This record gives sequence, structure tokens and C-alpha cells, in this order.
Amino acid sequence: MNPLISIADKRTKIKVSSVLNRNVKEFGKNHMFDGCEETCWNSDQGLQQFVFIDTGKLTLVKEIHIRFQGGFSGSECVILAGSSELDVCEIQRLYPADTSSLQISFTLRICYFCYLVY
Repeated sequence: MNPLISIADKRTKIKVSSVLNRNVKEFGKNHMFDGCEETCWNSDQGLQQFVFIDTGKLTLVKEIHIRFQGGFSGSECVILAGSSELDVCEIQRLYPADTSSLQISFTLRICYFCYLVY
């Protein structure tokens, strides 16, 4: 079995819908992939929060791991992926548990980028 690797590397571009109180230092997108369970990205309140990940190359996405803070999870999440901005399709719709536990979405798609919208 191959170990899981993060799709985030130096070429990866990550965009998020918002950052809590615009405090990028404490709550910015860089905390999503820093490997530290004490940090995380925090969005401002409101609907239609998103994470956009552009790998810059065709990438086989086998799993997406998501962890929300208890009390702050999206009630409905949609994973979109595509090989170009004109070729985007819904991969999976999720209804995550409102806990701090790791939740895994099983997908299998070759794509340049993916969105997580909640």
C-alpha cells in the first residue's frame, strides 16, 4: 500500500473564500497543509465558503481528508474537480459530522484542480 502524500507542494496554488478577521498569520490557508494538528484555516462566517486547490499538473486524487472543528463544520460540502475551468464536475456531495474527527471522502479523479465548497 502506498503512503498518502499531500498534493500541496511548491507548485500548488491554494485559494480560500475568506480568513477569520483577515488574520492570515493565525488562521490563513497555509495552516491546512502544515502538518500541525494545533493549527487550521478558519474562514469568516457566511455561506459558500470554499477551498480551491490548483496542483499545476494532472494529479490523481484518491482520497480527500477533511477535519472540521467541532461546532464549526459545513452542513453540506461539495467536491468539484476538473482538468480545466471549463471542465468542472461534481465529484461528491458530503454531509460531514459536526466533530473534530478526521473524515475521509473517497474519490478517484485525475484533475488539475479541485474545489471544496461548503
